[in-house]
Amino acid sequence: MGKKKNYLKSPDLLPISEQGRTITSFGYSFMWIGMVVVLATFAIGGAGVINLSLPYVIIATIIGSLAIGLFISLTADIGIEHGLSFPVYMRAPFGTIGTHIPSIVRGVTASMWFGINTYFGSTAINAILNLLYGFDNWFICFLLFAIVQMVNTALGIKAVERFADLAAPIIIIISCWMYVSLSNTASAQGRDVWSWVESPVTGGAAFTAFLVVIFSNMGFWATLSADIPSISRFMKAPKNERSWLKRNKSSLIGNLIALPLTQTFMVVIGGVSYIAVMNYDPIVGLQQAASGFALGILLLMIVLAQWSTNISANIVPAATIFSNVGGPKFPFWAGVISAGIVGTVVQPWNLFGIIIPVLLFVGGILSAIVGILVADYYLLRKRRVNVPDLYETTGQYRYLNGVNIPGFIAWILGGGASYFVPSYSFLVGFFVGAGSYYMLAKYWWFIKYKQAEIEDPDDEKYLGITVGRDWFIEESLDEVKDNIIGGPPVTDIGTLKQ
Repeated sequence: MGKKKNYLKSPDLLPISEQGRTITSFGYSFMWIGMVVVLATFAIGGAGVINLSLPYVIIATIIGSLAIGLFISLTADIGIEHGLSFPVYMRAPFGTIGTHIPSIVRGVTASMWFGINTYFGSTAINAILNLLYGFDNWFICFLLFAIVQMVNTALGIKAVERFADLAAPIIIIISCWMYVSLSNTASAQGRDVWSWVESPVTGGAAFTAFLVVIFSNMGFWATLSADIPSISRFMKAPKNERSWLKRNKSSLIGNLIALPLTQTFMVVIGGVSYIAVMNYDPIVGLQQAASGFALGILLLMIVLAQWSTNISANIVPAATIFSNVGGPKFPFWAGVISAGIVGTVVQPWNLFGIIIPVLLFVGGILSAIVGILVADYYLLRKRRVNVPDLYETTGQYRYLNGVNIPGFIAWILGGGASYFVPSYSFLVGFFVGAGSYYMLAKYWWFIKYKQAEIEDPDDEKYLGITVGRDWFIEESLDEVKDNIIGGPPVTDIGTLKQ
């Protein structure tokens, strides 16, 4: 009888070596261009211009985007330094079993976003087909669009990057066209998009509205700031580079340049759309602002944007999480299918009107996880990680029956605090989560459950690419045999040697 299989060693979750990292700074920036173009981004602009002039909405968006870009860059280093995905590193602050609970919350949230964006894209596809052939059945468009996206993602991260490279330039060009079309509609109605507001407010109300735009932008990307390691582990980075800034160059360019620029432009389009036709949904605005071939091209941009967004920001993270929960016999492609099923079962077409504030609330809860990750990785372990033990059922991250209690206490405190101050949910959740986790872990839990990298902070033992290391996770002969015979496809077996 063979040795019991280690459920933590799914081939799709093993550390990515330097050779396996294919995403360049250019490719990552293009991913951001595609990820930002979603209905919720337009909604921030539409809601903003109700109380503020467009220039103030732009300033608030830039501030919020730069702030969340910084948080994303901090957590991205986990993937860049050690090649680890989000659910695997979560074993450190939550335990080898406890990691599943917060991971599933993020996975379900990502799947719901997948459903929302697929529905948004399917309405555009339906409009195109109706324009060309008189076809009118958005649900069939939804199912077909979902299947195509899942197949694209299941082909691997290189296919994701190649699609982003194709879609991004088209999205940029057509976004400019969209802006001009909507601006002309507004001008034709005698509305100046750079000064007109609906029910303008002043004083304290204006300041509050300004803060709401800032934290809406931050809350919107809170989910990705938690699980960005699932993408950043595929980013190219220099070996033996001690400088954090140089090592994270690709991440910083995408998070602090591509994200703020694209986010701001799309918020502007949402604001202009609301000014032009009293609706932040550009599909509605475009159908009034354009017709014929021009309308078809503009709607095609919406489709490409949802496709690109869903793959990078939603399906990849969700599939990685579900694969982690399912264990070695539940490969990445099965996680992709699971994400698609969850995204459909929640019926995004019925939840469409309320789902954005709900998911922003969830973002506030997840901000506590971001705080816990930052405190655990930077303040306690100082970027040093005992990576092999992350894959051991009886290693140092087992804690109490697989659960790290301070992680859950801090998550409850941070998430609960964010609930009472929704306008500041991200910052409150982050700092309460980080502070409480640091105090509980350092002065209580880690005294009882010793952590090797904290007791002996040796660079050569516990750093990754900074000291030129590719982490190698050994598997038993039975595990290798199971993986080859009944596990992942041949293309995944190579990760066993990384």
